[in-house]
Amino acid sequence: MKGFLILCLAFIMSCTATPSQKSSEMQKNAEIFISESQGGGDEANFTIIRNEQELQKAIKGNSRVVDLGKEAVYPQFPKDKKVVLYNLGMFNSGDHKITHIKNISVKDNVLYVEVPQYQSGGMEIQVMSNPWFIFTVPSDYQFTSVELKYSK
Repeated sequence: MKGFLILCLAFIMSCTATPSQKSSEMQKNAEIFISESQGGGDEANFTIIRNEQELQKAIKGNSRVVDLGKEAVYPQFPKDKKVVLYNLGMFNSGDHKITHIKNISVKDNVLYVEVPQYQSGGMEIQVMSNPWFIFTVPSDYQFTSVELKYSK
């Protein structure tokens, strides 16, 4: 009876544990659609974009692209992935534009996005910037928050 109770307890504990979604293939599944050094929000936050219209609206609303009479070309909305808009917040100086995603993983409903660490080149002009980027993750990822992890 005691062994049966321990077996049941172990089964219940294994069901309640949140598995980590991470593999070498996951990095291939993360793709940056667009990344800009200006136009994002003052606070770090994210939004899941649900369709083509929301994607175009997010790009138009955040971009500081000057219209030179050419029609804008937008990335095609993927059918098999989630699209995420992430605002990095406000910075005093430097170029904080995200150009590469090293790895992604989900643990405890948090999407961890590993990006290269920003390294300043010394004295820079003091300019306020609000960088943002739009990227994709596998559609089966379940998360309620996004956290950037900077690595070398």
